[in-house]
Amino acid sequence: MSEVQTQPSNWNVPNVLTSLRIVLVPFFGWALLVDGGESMSWRVVAYVVFVVAMITDKIDGDLARKHNLVTNFGKIADPIADKAITGMAFIGLSVVGDVWWAVTIVVLVREWSVTLLRLSILKKVVIAAADLGKLKTTFQALALGALTLPLRDPDLPGWAETPGDILFYVAQLCLAVAVALTLWSGWEFFHGVWKQRHQLRTA
Repeated sequence: MSEVQTQPSNWNVPNVLTSLRIVLVPFFGWALLVDGGESMSWRVVAYVVFVVAMITDKIDGDLARKHNLVTNFGKIADPIADKAITGMAFIGLSVVGDVWWAVTIVVLVREWSVTLLRLSILKKVVIAAADLGKLKTTFQALALGALTLPLRDPDLPGWAETPGDILFYVAQLCLAVAVALTLWSGWEFFHGVWKQRHQLRTA
């Protein structure tokens, strides 16, 4: 007699961490935009929240795979949580003037179109997360995290002004790399989807 595989319960640690990430999104956005983004202390709070969200993103995926806790809820909620926190970072940083709106619009259109398409074809076409996409995520997290800090705040002590400027431009460079990787990995994803669907139709 074959063993019946039971679906893991949605009430597990990875899903709790994913839900926590979603809950953190509005608080992160609020902390980033206090006083129009000019509050040094709240920008630091926003940075801490963003780092916590990125850490839980890594932990919940590792736990789900290691302990066989992958659920349908997790498959849907995890990418939504990821795109929600990074999307809020892009929008908030554009509001305060640290990221061009054109960059934010291009990145968000790519990210959400890929996420929605991935969810809509989840049972028909399997597109694994490519190394290029993981590298993109790393550069995005580094850039957005650094830019969340008050690197060019006029109230910074004198000794911190030059390091702040250097880190700001390094973060902008990381962001440029992230945008390039975002567009390239997006093209690879859509090409992979088209190729698999074409193979399914001709099989």
